[in-house]
Order: sequence, then structure tokens, then C-alpha cells
Amino acid sequence: MTIQSIPRLPLSNPTGSFWILPLLFSACSGQAPLTVPAPASGPPVEIVQAEGDTPVTGDAPAPVRPAPTTPSTSAAAPTTPPPLSWAESTLAQMTLREKVGQLMMPFVLGNFAPEGSETHNRIVSVIEAEHVGGVIMSVGSPSEVAVKLNDLQQHSKFPLLVAADLETGAGFRFRGAVHIPTNIALGGATTFPSLMAFGAAGDLDYAYQLGRITALEARAMGVHVPFAPVLDVNSNPDNPIINIRSFGEDPHAVADLGVALVRGIQDFGAVATGKHFPGHGDTETDSHLELPIIRAGRERLDAVELVPFRAAIGAGMQGIMTAHIAVPEISGETIPATLSKPVLTGLLRNDLGFDGIIFTDAMDMVAVDRLFPRGEAAVRAVLAGADVILMPRDVKQAIDAIMDAIDEGRLTEARLDESVSRLLRLKENLGLAEDRTVPIEMIPRVVGVPEHMEMALEIAERSITLIRNERDLLPLLGTRRAQVLSVSFRDPGDVLSGRYFDARVRNTYPRLVTRSVDESTNSEAYDDLLRRAGRSDLVIVSVYSNFAGRVELPDATIEFVNELARRRVTHVVISFGSPYLISLFPDAQAYLLAWSSAQVSQQAAADALFGGIAISGRSPTGMDPFFALGDGIQIPLKVSAGGR
Repeated sequence: MTIQSIPRLPLSNPTGSFWILPLLFSACSGQAPLTVPAPASGPPVEIVQAEGDTPVTGDAPAPVRPAPTTPSTSAAAPTTPPPLSWAESTLAQMTLREKVGQLMMPFVLGNFAPEGSETHNRIVSVIEAEHVGGVIMSVGSPSEVAVKLNDLQQHSKFPLLVAADLETGAGFRFRGAVHIPTNIALGGATTFPSLMAFGAAGDLDYAYQLGRITALEARAMGVHVPFAPVLDVNSNPDNPIINIRSFGEDPHAVADLGVALVRGIQDFGAVATGKHFPGHGDTETDSHLELPIIRAGRERLDAVELVPFRAAIGAGMQGIMTAHIAVPEISGETIPATLSKPVLTGLLRNDLGFDGIIFTDAMDMVAVDRLFPRGEAAVRAVLAGADVILMPRDVKQAIDAIMDAIDEGRLTEARLDESVSRLLRLKENLGLAEDRTVPIEMIPRVVGVPEHMEMALEIAERSITLIRNERDLLPLLGTRRAQVLSVSFRDPGDVLSGRYFDARVRNTYPRLVTRSVDESTNSEAYDDLLRRAGRSDLVIVSVYSNFAGRVELPDATIEFVNELARRRVTHVVISFGSPYLISLFPDAQAYLLAWSSAQVSQQAAADALFGGIAISGRSPTGMDPFFALGDGIQIPLKVSAGGR
């Protein structure tokens, strides 16, 4: 890879100068914490801006100018020490074990768990006995999540810092529930397309809006730390774990979009957390399953992987999540970066000047969990420089191990106080010392509201990218009497993949026949599909490949698509996920990228087929010889859409 030759995608910046002048909470003079109220209790947080700054959007808060200070006229007058802050006084009152507990962030499921149930009692007992500093909330509905978090906050001696993986909006974890008996989708928070879709749209304001809406919805539910943005540069098409979670392969475009997302999140009261440091984009190994090894030196890291992190730190990003990858050229050994002092303290703290919160990635992942005895990995992470131990398999065991390390002199209380002080200051700045719960009645007024869903749909529409279009197949004519077959490859448990797309297509093709296939589909089923395809005027093959770990498709699925080409059956292939699948069926007549299986992406892809929207996306990544960075066939809006 020749770094100097990477072409830059043009990124739209309709709002003008806000990327040039830094906000006052940026890292140009250190990383002062951002003081924010919970959004449910008042208007969006106000940010003090440097002279001449302009707000990012019409929704951004108005600048507030600090009052002028009057110089002291009595230099010799005795001074009274300022009162201790809440963070300082709380730290002074904590026992050693309580301090260690503050570093722990166990997993909590957002399901309904009434008092007295085993699920409720299990997490409450950990909170009350071990005084954990926070929790990471997993899937659930917005209202259930908020009610549960309010309850857990009341059981905790100290305010809990609540995080969640919200890479593409609050709907990334808090939407998608389906009532199985009736097959009714229950709705939830706003889900945006994947980050690579934002790269395809190429508009910085879209990334800012993602951050804004994510922060508003997260804070309304009681979540303070959306684990976003993903700042990995996806330079390896075979990457099984990052892929479309990245903005793309151009490190500078990833940096620009990442900074926009950081500012959107933090302008509206949440804590942006870039991941996965020092960069997880150039690997073919899933760190959930084994330890990836990145054999890149500092020069390469500076030119690619570190570019987005450096930019986001400069923009004042308050959190960073580590990667369970080995970078032996930096660490000097083949251990996860999460456990490496040269990486976390030497590179991140000292070289890049980051003074925010360092979160480990989940400590139950195989890349870390199998390397050391239980508890020892937590000790090594703290020694390396981490502030939060995310998802330890056994909280008590991790705390005991750190206590033993302090008793043995491996770890000092002063080092522990550094991390606990950072966490307590952050909680104080978030307003948790005054009010740690959220008003439930605000959720339907903020979460998943039409304004937010409309923005998500607009972004999805702008991201649709056409890579191949033989014989100008698209846009389709939309002849209502046409015989059309829609075949969806999806995970068997993903019942919503294809639902919204097929419904939209059926509006044009009332006689649409739909079929789903997965890894277990046998050859007889594919033979039947080929017979149906031979009697059809058009076959649409949709591949929902954006679930973690999937790059390749079953041989039978690949053969089916290639057989359509050999038989010259008119067909379109749509990837609702990885753009790199074109290498598996290089003779596809039309190849369209929708980037994710989100409802808005399905709707946008269906409209794009018929010219109902302009196709204007450009790929933020490439795969030689099939397509290059910046490729995208442009098709204008059809004057009268809806009618092959």
C-alpha cells in the first residue's frame, strides 16, 4: 500500500468554517472536561466557542461568553483554599476497594427484570457489593432500558457511568425487537445506516447529525457514553470484524467524518469514545475469536491508523476504547494493545497527549481472556494505563486481583487514584452528582421521533452507490405486470432483513415472489429458485451480510448468482452490507451498495431501483480490480418513477 497515492474523496461541508476553528473544549490546551446537563431536564448543552466560530447547525447551542474577570487589587491579602469539588471529596471518602470497584463496567441486559427476579438480583448484588463505577447496557427497548437504569442508579452508592455500543445511533442496541407470535416489529430508537454509508454520502454534516441525535436519544434513556465513533481505517477488504463499521479506507476522510461525529455527540451532552486504538482496520482476524497481529511500524501507523485518532483527540474527544490486537513493533511483544504500557501510556497518553478516559474493549473476548488467568488481565490493563475494565467475566475476581496487585506492590494506590479521579470528574461534569436518573416521560418526546427517522432516511438515500450497471439496467421500468423474484440471503435470526425492502418493491410489482436463503439452504432449494428465475422477467438478489464476522458467502449462494449470469437471466445484486462481495460474482449485471440492513437503507435501496431517488453515492473504499475508491455511477432522479 502506497500511502501517498491514496486519493481523497471530496467531503461536503455546507456549514462552512466550523472545521477550521477549534471549540474551546478541544485538546489544543489540554482536554478540559465538557460540562453538560442531562438533555431531558433542559435544552441542549451550550458550548463556549472561540471568537469568530459559527455553530455547526441550526440546532447547535448558541455561544455563551464568559464574564470578564477583575484583577485582584490586594496581592498580599490572605487566600482561602477553594472548596473541594464533588469528585475530590468523593475520592477522599472512598475505601481502597471502592476505588477499585469504580474501574469495573459489567454487562447489563436491557430486558424487563422485576424486583426479586434472578436477573434483577444478580446485577443489583454486584452493584451494591462491589461498588462498580458503571455498566454497559445491551439490547432492550428505550423505555425498559431507562426504567432499569433508573432502578440500578438508586441501588448504587455512587452514580453509575452508563455506556452502550451505539455506533449507528441509539437504535444500534435499542431497536429491532419483534413480537414473535405476531411478527410485529416493536420499534425503538433511531437506527442509521452503517458508518461506511456516511463515507459514501461524503457529507460532514450528516456525521454531525448522527452524533447529535445519538447523544439526545442516549441521554434521554440514561446512557452517557455511546461507544462511538469507530475510527478504524478499513484498509483490508478481508477484515471480518470492522468492514462497514468504518467510514472507509482513506485515513483523512475517516478523520474528518470522525471529528464531525465526535463534535455532534459531545455538543449534545454525551461522551464520544473513539475505537479501537491503535487501529483495527488492517486485519483478517476476528478478535472475538483470537488475537490479531498487526505487523506495522510507527511510520505506517502515523500515516494510516493513527490519523483519525490524532484528529479526534485534537477535537476534544473524551474517551478512547482499546483494541485487542497485538502491535509488536510498538509494544515489543505479542500481547494485546489493551495490556501494553508502551501502547496505552507511551503512545496514547504521552505521544498523542490524550488525557481522557481509556476504556478496554470487552475483557471476555478470546483475544484477551485466554491469555492470562482470570483477574490477571484486568491488573495488566490498569498497569498499561486503562481506566475502565469493560465486561470482566467475574467482577469480584477482577477486583480481588487488583487489590492483590496493590498489596504486592505491583500497582500503587496513586496510579489507581489517577483513573478514579478521571471517572469521578467526568461523572460530575455530566451532572450525575446532582441527578443520576432520567424522566421516563421524556422518552417518547425524544427517542425515535419522526424528525430523527427522516434524517436517517435522507442519509441512507444519499449513500446508495451503484458500482455496475450493464445495459443501463437501472433504473428499472417498473412494469406492474412483470414477473419478479426477490431472493434474500440473511441470517436465520434476522427476521427484519428484507422485510422493508420487499414491501417497498411489492408496491411496484404486485406479483412479487419472495424467498429467503441462509447457510443451511440445500441444493434442492437452489434448483427450485433457478427454475423460478428462468420464468421471471427480473431477479433481485439481496445479500444481508453486515453481521459480525461474515465476509464470505456459502458456495451454493455464490453459485446461484453466477448461474443467473451464465443463463443471462436479468438480475440485480444488492449488498446490504459489505461492498467487497462483488469479487464473488464478478459477472453480476447490476451491483448496488446499500451499506446496511437498517430499515432506512432497505427503503432507500428499493426507491433507488426505480429512480425514485437519485443515485449519488461514491464508494469510500476500493477493491482492485472490481472498483476503486471514489467509484460510483451517478443516476439522476427519474422524472416519473415507479414504472420495469
